[in-house]
Amino acid sequence: MSQFTGGTGAWSGIAWFDSTRAWLARFPLSILLLAGRIGVGATFFKAGLLKYNSFEFAVKLFQEEYRVPLLAPAIAARIAMVQELSIPILLFLGLGTRIATIPLLGMIAVIQTFVYPNAYNDHLVWGSILVLVLTRGPGVFSLDYLIERRFSK
Repeated sequence: MSQFTGGTGAWSGIAWFDSTRAWLARFPLSILLLAGRIGVGATFFKAGLLKYNSFEFAVKLFQEEYRVPLLAPAIAARIAMVQELSIPILLFLGLGTRIATIPLLGMIAVIQTFVYPNAYNDHLVWGSILVLVLTRGPGVFSLDYLIERRFSK
């Protein structure tokens, strides 16, 4: 019988779909968390390197384009540079990972609100990955996991 007439073909199609879905569900979450940590971390680290390599230009960007309120452009540029160069390293290593996501989420909120409000698609992706790491942890490919494992014994 045809799979469209409700014969055994339809059931085998459903069984194939169910078995494929179950197989995909076994993909390790830790690999996704690692990839997310590296992807978001690399984006911010690259931005930090650009600020470090041309700090005067970074200050000028904060003066003329970014215009972050409440902070002087040089201070805002330095804070951003330090965060973008240090926090991604924590994400890469998986060290203090959940705490490390919080300042980056704050930076994303500031960038979205005051700097690039039309870049919500990038910010939504970065934020979603960071919230996933915040709520689920860094996974087994992290120093946090090794430390927790060591001290739980």
